[in-house]
Amino acid sequence: MPDTTTDPAAGEPDYDRLLRANLARVFNERDPAGRAAALDELFVAEPVMFEPTGPVRGRAAISEVAGRLLDHFGPGFRFVPEGRAVGHHGLGTLRWTAGPEGGPVAVTGMDAAEIVDGRIARLWVLLDPPRA
Repeated sequence: MPDTTTDPAAGEPDYDRLLRANLARVFNERDPAGRAAALDELFVAEPVMFEPTGPVRGRAAISEVAGRLLDHFGPGFRFVPEGRAVGHHGLGTLRWTAGPEGGPVAVTGMDAAEIVDGRIARLWVLLDPPRA
């Protein structure tokens, strides 16, 4: 399968495509098999995700966290990218909002990812402070 996450002309990963695919295919995916397939494609073999509560190591553990999050917030909960991802030299960021589909935004934040060979190696989930 060709690598669809790298722009060979620029010599840089396609940060927007990769980080949007992470939201859509990992963090919005309710089917564990579909989520596992996306993790295999989008993440290195031994990724690390840094959440505010601590590090999560490995594809299976990241899948578990995503599944629990979706289960906890209910069937309409989803992450929506805001704008385009930006990045260079292996670091990309994408802002997002999350909440019930068609409902109020529950949380906002940003993903920052270290990209190695066109795949996410380390992912930081940065949550914005609650609005006053």
